[in-house]
Amino acid sequence: MSIPIVAPAGCAFPPEAQERISGGMKFDRPSDEPFWRTTSLEAMTTQQWESLCDGCGRCCLVKLEDEDTGAIHATDIGCRLFDAGTCRCKDYVNRSKQVPDCVTLTPEAVRTLPWLPPTCAYRLLAEGRDLPWWHPLVSGDPETVVAAGVAVRGRVFASEDDVPDEDIPDRIVNWPLRWPRGAKRR
Repeated sequence: MSIPIVAPAGCAFPPEAQERISGGMKFDRPSDEPFWRTTSLEAMTTQQWESLCDGCGRCCLVKLEDEDTGAIHATDIGCRLFDAGTCRCKDYVNRSKQVPDCVTLTPEAVRTLPWLPPTCAYRLLAEGRDLPWWHPLVSGDPETVVAAGVAVRGRVFASEDDVPDEDIPDRIVNWPLRWPRGAKRR
């Protein structure tokens, strides 16, 4: 017997959305643990790994590194492939070809990248923590990441193609590297 993810009252997820949200996992019994609690990052299937992304878009913001201190500063400028309305990549499959410095996350990378947001599921799991209440795999609703104030929707100033390089430092913001108040653990 498989138990489907239940949509919030008044909502219904089509089967393909439920498949994406659940990471393709079906639970035999209600007591079964979700895959992210029982499977190491290294042992996850591609589908499980990809489902960990909550779609917040924080990692798709342009970051600057201070040459003197090595400090990482986030901006409110999106990557040229970032769709600020959907908080998704416009060409995810070919992103590395179109944006050569786009970082492909791996289990090793998530343990070493200092700029991953504190809310990032990959980072949380690598640190031995659980997914928060608003993560779509927990809530069953991809919009809870927006409701919790984690997603960058409505907060992106412009695409990097639309901002002259010399103006990018003027767009440094702190919020992408902080845990939002609305996203606190319940």
